[in-house]
Amino acid sequence: MDFRKKILANLELCYCVAPLVYRGEQHYLVASEKEFPCLLFDSNGNVVEKVWDGPGGTMTIVQPEGTDGFFLATQKFYSPNNSKEAYLVAAKREASGWRIHPFVLLPFVHRFDVLSRNGSRYILACCLKSGHEYKDDWRFPGFTCYARMPENPEDLLEKKLEFNVLQTDMLKNHGYTRNIHEGVETGIVSCDSGVFRYTPPETPDGEWLIEKLIEDPASDALFVDFEGHGEEELVVISPFHGDTLSIYRSMDGKYFKVWEYEHKTEFAHAITAFSDERGKNYAVIGHRKGRQNILAITKRDGEYEISLIDTFAGSANIIPAVIDGKKALLSANREINEIACYSLVEE
Repeated sequence: MDFRKKILANLELCYCVAPLVYRGEQHYLVASEKEFPCLLFDSNGNVVEKVWDGPGGTMTIVQPEGTDGFFLATQKFYSPNNSKEAYLVAAKREASGWRIHPFVLLPFVHRFDVLSRNGSRYILACCLKSGHEYKDDWRFPGFTCYARMPENPEDLLEKKLEFNVLQTDMLKNHGYTRNIHEGVETGIVSCDSGVFRYTPPETPDGEWLIEKLIEDPASDALFVDFEGHGEEELVVISPFHGDTLSIYRSMDGKYFKVWEYEHKTEFAHAITAFSDERGKNYAVIGHRKGRQNILAITKRDGEYEISLIDTFAGSANIIPAVIDGKKALLSANREINEIACYSLVEE
């Protein structure tokens, strides 16, 4: 699997990257970890406009399904040591420009998502910690919480939203990915006490199902069906901002580690799934220290293989995209202030 790299723009400490449907067409958003802008790109990789100049501190951007030019995002999460004032905003492109409305103050909110089930939508939010008094203060474990969204998501441009705590005592509650499990949208949450699956309730007055998949400390985790047989394996970065890549497989209802990468990946952080033109599935990992590689993991003839996509990139987050009509990876290469597109080269 070969990629051709193209630098789309430079953005200081670029961090978050996300898809956005805008005016009926596919676009992409890239936002900064610090007090720098959020940029909107079209499907050819061109900058369309600036969404905001600040405040930044954007860890996550999510567009609720069925909306256009509308999204939710975190702001003012500048680091684990500076995120007491973090909150969630709703954003909408209107005729006069972008309208931004904070709808909940949620200190230390790092990741969140919108999960749907049986006609109801829920925001599942993951807070890295619950308190902070000095640098590298980890005495106050993180937690997860949720709120049911309004039927019309754009109502969040006008109102506030109250959240309910789901789970506490989650030290270094850092990682989140979405996974379809048995036909239901679920959230995969990673923290020092393991990897959990969150399943929304069947009805709004029902209970969330929270399952612990593994007990090993984890920074991020992702399900990938490497062989395309419907059996997903769990790719895990561990521990928090860690240097170890592992894969777990379910056996008799429990997950066991079946593979560990022989090399260390310092400060591994970016994680996504990617499918090539032939339908072959990969896990893509980026790490932010050392060689700062972007790596692809796949499986061939029962053996896991690693290929190098880029080096000295320092990707904070990366997503699959279609740029210039080609399958690609869109990466926020934070450590070099670079927004890069890696287009798949057809064989």
